[in-house]
Amino acid sequence: MKQLISRILIFSLVVLVSCMENTGGQEGRQQQKSNKKNHYNPPPPPSTAPDNGSAASDEVIDRHPGKLIYTKHARCRMDCRHIDESEVEEILANGRINYRKSEPAGRPDPKYALEGNTRDGQQVRIIFAPAKRGMVVITVIDLGNEWSCNCK
Repeated sequence: MKQLISRILIFSLVVLVSCMENTGGQEGRQQQKSNKKNHYNPPPPPSTAPDNGSAASDEVIDRHPGKLIYTKHARCRMDCRHIDESEVEEILANGRINYRKSEPAGRPDPKYALEGNTRDGQQVRIIFAPAKRGMVVITVIDLGNEWSCNCK
């Protein structure tokens, strides 16, 4: 009788441990599947989204880098859209980060979409990529107007 009870207890313990491992394994596989579907999961925005580049967003992007580097594409878009360097600098310093349009985990460099109004009232989105050599301006978008442009 003691042997039978011992065997039942051991069997129950094995079944219990096996069930616990399978549950954890299924959750892990489900997590892996969801990670495969979503190649990019941006970090959540700060709990209090800053309106004008306050300290919370300064931790994410350097708002006053030593050097701005403009791509040829950015220069062409700036020319088409009548946006100058001082307006780009103003958006970098005071713009709001649009996390939906940003790629903080981007490779080789993360990319941040900053939005705001220029001094002449244009509502713009500018894509910045912090890099070791300086802050790269990728492109400049006028959200309010569709400009004729021949940039490649």
